[in-house]
Amino acid sequence: MYVWNKRIVTGLLVVFVLLECLFWVTPSSSESSLLTHTTRWIALNYLLLIMWIFVWMVDQARVRGKAVWWWAAPFFIAPLPTLMVYVLVLQRRKRT
Repeated sequence: MYVWNKRIVTGLLVVFVLLECLFWVTPSSSESSLLTHTTRWIALNYLLLIMWIFVWMVDQARVRGKAVWWWAAPFFIAPLPTLMVYVLVLQRRKRT
């Protein structure tokens, strides 16, 4: 779990926010070149990946004795940043 460096996670979060801003600011084209089948395939793979990551989060929380269910709502809204913040929270050192 300590493979995730705070600098890497912070950098990835900044890149994510910049890409989100770029996505919402740039105008979209009126026609899509993707086929419906391709779009459904991508959506299915994304949903299955989200489910797999959430199961991992539940497992990690169970191992560490933490609550994971309050992470569910933000995770389903924005999975990547929530996962990164979740990893950072789990990496905090215990105060004794």
